[in-house]
Amino acid sequence: MAENHTVKAFDEDISKLRGLIAEMGGLAEVAIADAIDALVNRDEAKAKLVVASDAKLDALEAEVDQLAIRIIALRAPMADDLRDVIAALKISGVVERIGDYAKNIAKRVGDMGAKGSIEPLTLIPAMAEIAQGMVRDVLNAYASRDSHLAVEVIARDEKLDNFYNSLFRNLVSHMMENPATISTAAHLLFIARNLERIGDHATNVAEMVYYAATGRYFTDRSGAVRVEDDA
Repeated sequence: MAENHTVKAFDEDISKLRGLIAEMGGLAEVAIADAIDALVNRDEAKAKLVVASDAKLDALEAEVDQLAIRIIALRAPMADDLRDVIAALKISGVVERIGDYAKNIAKRVGDMGAKGSIEPLTLIPAMAEIAQGMVRDVLNAYASRDSHLAVEVIARDEKLDNFYNSLFRNLVSHMMENPATISTAAHLLFIARNLERIGDHATNVAEMVYYAATGRYFTDRSGAVRVEDDA
């Protein structure tokens, strides 16, 4: 009876851990969308809300850390269970960082000036949609332990990198042809870089999900899946 109680308590702790990660992922995804919407519409009030909401992500990360440490100390998980806990511990830190990138984007809204037309700005929402989709799908992969979806997210990072490189060239050309827009274009370069880094972090989470689900490391981002057995 005591053993059954221990197993039930452990399952409840793991479920709570997964729930906290899901909540963090939802907040990070909303922060990205709201930051881009604030950027496009020059909505400084909305941008400030994105910045303020980052404190909630920080608090959730601390809660995940405390719960994961307690699980390891009291339950002594092994094998799959231990991978689950360690993955959650690492993923919470990465998702918190994704929230920081959304906050950084929102902070630029006030520096962009009045709403006006700068052609490369129209490309930012499309890039953000890819990054936001990666975050959403990788958290779904974590929740369902779906290694195949994790691999799909990893593959999508190349598309985001190509988008960033194309946008970078576009913005540099725009600055050369329209010197008066250099300040605005520089802010857009910073924002595009933040979106590219969000994709990198989503990819890092996907690799953790792959390991947690399979017990093997994902080692190849070139398109072919190549793994190593966990020692």
